[in-house]
Amino acid sequence: MRFGFSFHAAVVAGVAAIGLGLVGVAPAQASESAAYLDLPLLNRKADVAPGGVNPELPYAAGRLRTLLDEVRAQGVAPQRYAALLYQYWLVEATNSAGIELAAWNPRAGVQANRDNLIKSYRYYEDLQLAHRELQWAGMGGLVGADFAGGLVDFELLGGIYGLPGLSETARAILGAVEQVAGPQVVAQLPRGLAALAEAGPRITPQDLQYLIGLILVMQKNIFSDLMPMHEAYVTEGLPALAEFEAAGLFDAGIMNAWRDIASGDGARIGEGNAALLRREQDWAIGAQWDEARGYKGSVGEAVTYLSGAVGSPSVAGVVPPRRFRPVRVPFTMVDGRPALLTLPLPDWNWSELDPRWDYISTELLPKYRFQVENEWPALEASLRMPYEVQLESHRPLLNIPQLLDSALRQIQVTPLDAAEPAAVPVGGGTEVR
Repeated sequence: MRFGFSFHAAVVAGVAAIGLGLVGVAPAQASESAAYLDLPLLNRKADVAPGGVNPELPYAAGRLRTLLDEVRAQGVAPQRYAALLYQYWLVEATNSAGIELAAWNPRAGVQANRDNLIKSYRYYEDLQLAHRELQWAGMGGLVGADFAGGLVDFELLGGIYGLPGLSETARAILGAVEQVAGPQVVAQLPRGLAALAEAGPRITPQDLQYLIGLILVMQKNIFSDLMPMHEAYVTEGLPALAEFEAAGLFDAGIMNAWRDIASGDGARIGEGNAALLRREQDWAIGAQWDEARGYKGSVGEAVTYLSGAVGSPSVAGVVPPRRFRPVRVPFTMVDGRPALLTLPLPDWNWSELDPRWDYISTELLPKYRFQVENEWPALEASLRMPYEVQLESHRPLLNIPQLLDSALRQIQVTPLDAAEPAAVPVGGGTEVR
């Protein structure tokens, strides 16, 4: 229950009553909100349990708001009610998206979370449609269809690594490279390709279930971190976000990013959204991607490498990761001539922060921002498409064997003039001259 006076006032009243010799006065009771102070953010990164940030907290938005109003009225320092504040805005965000937070369990798998994936990304896109400055949300929603579609396929066909020829094709690629360029070039190929050749036959459905669960944890983690901020921004503005900062939920850099987003200045809006995206990729899920890549050695390396090799983001003009920085290895042929081996597969692993951020900041960010500023009608049409349709149109599974087979058939060795450089850096990759 909620009292009409503070704990301090109740104590004073009780003492006064005793001094006057009154009898039958009930002992003073502590404010209900006191039980929710100084709670740790146990599930801050969505990796401990289903539901919200701490199991002691309620899920009813009205009750959470009452508790918040109470601690604010008492002058409690925001850092002491950080978990309560966080839970309130997380509940508001999930309610707006139509997601039941208490039951949101990412480790339950893709089919159990299919509706949550669709509703969360629909919410992202709706935020962009209603608020042109919320570019992080719009891009996240658009790219989310690729992410969710891939996960659906990985789970529905858990025998993906048993598809005829998959690991065999990876081994054939390595063998072909060794034949034409030698073992020293094979050693320079992406670790993920070698891991796929090695681990493919022994990846189990349980391995895939674990890794899919971890990737779904990342998806909920991103939502849980950034969507409460967005919900606070669109409903109560920058003052609500200042309370986040005061509570220690984010630092001054993120507060400044939100000021940039709210500024109305195009350049600042872009910088602010970029700061949110960097937080997502580094602070929120950086360590979780490292965990996925490190799972059972070559197993995690293979799966995370393949996730980048088959991806094709939906943002107009963005090249797939496999074409952003493809395999290009200079070497010396047996006759002494310099040559370049090229392979239409990425020479980097999506789970590694630095190359992933290079791709995101070079491809996704500027090209999505260009669409917002210059091609809004086309972008709006894409964002308004029913999300179920968006998801179903980005199902890469059946392309995986073809992609690897194509890579095998497209291995190229290009002799180079000895007087010319073997390769010249161009953008995210290299170009033969």
